[in-house]
Amino acid sequence: METMGRHVISELWGCDFEKLNDMDYIEQTFVAAALESGAEIREVAFHKFAPQGVSGVVIISESHLTIHSFPEHGYASIDVYTCGDLNPNVAADYIAEALGAQTRENIELPRGMGPVHVKQAQAKAL
Repeated sequence: METMGRHVISELWGCDFEKLNDMDYIEQTFVAAALESGAEIREVAFHKFAPQGVSGVVIISESHLTIHSFPEHGYASIDVYTCGDLNPNVAADYIAEALGAQTRENIELPRGMGPVHVKQAQAKAL
């Protein structure tokens, strides 16, 4: 059975505080990442928290991209889920680079194939 989708869960560490706390920058980055991967954007929603942090989603025809940032820790949790022929790593790599991540840990899950088997995550310095 072929997979219905690919889901990349990305842990980004050592990110730039200002970028992680700038809702407009994060929204623009996520829209650009979706377009870079070839996705068709449907809706965009982002929220700025006080005193810091941003959460948001870009809904694409092929699924979604999400973030929750913790600027005070230089950390962001990212999900990129795509169906069809799109490679979610294209968007995940774009986002990690744009946020200035020094270290990234990715887990990729095939979706829609039955029981999930998680491969060991691999951290890499960027």
